[in-house]
Amino acid sequence: MKAKALVSAWVKPGSREPGWALRDGVVTLRVRERAIEGAANAACIRTLATALGISASRVRLRRGERARRKTFEIEGLDAAAVAARLRAAPDLL
Repeated sequence: MKAKALVSAWVKPGSREPGWALRDGVVTLRVRERAIEGAANAACIRTLATALGISASRVRLRRGERARRKTFEIEGLDAAAVAARLRAAPDLL
């Protein structure tokens, strides 16, 4: 069975400065794309995959398709590995 982890994130679509940050255990994703026809969701998946150093195909939106609070499923990494990678990667906000 492949490892899977869930990541909860707060999303800010339509941001001037795209990027991500991990502060006090909360992941914030800022994307330029607006929340129209799934463009912001796709950008969030790409941003989170970049932050984790994995392919975007391993990140799936699990909950929150129309909300700012989203839950992503990360395939192939457990929760400890995801947390370690997010802490090690430089914030881009």
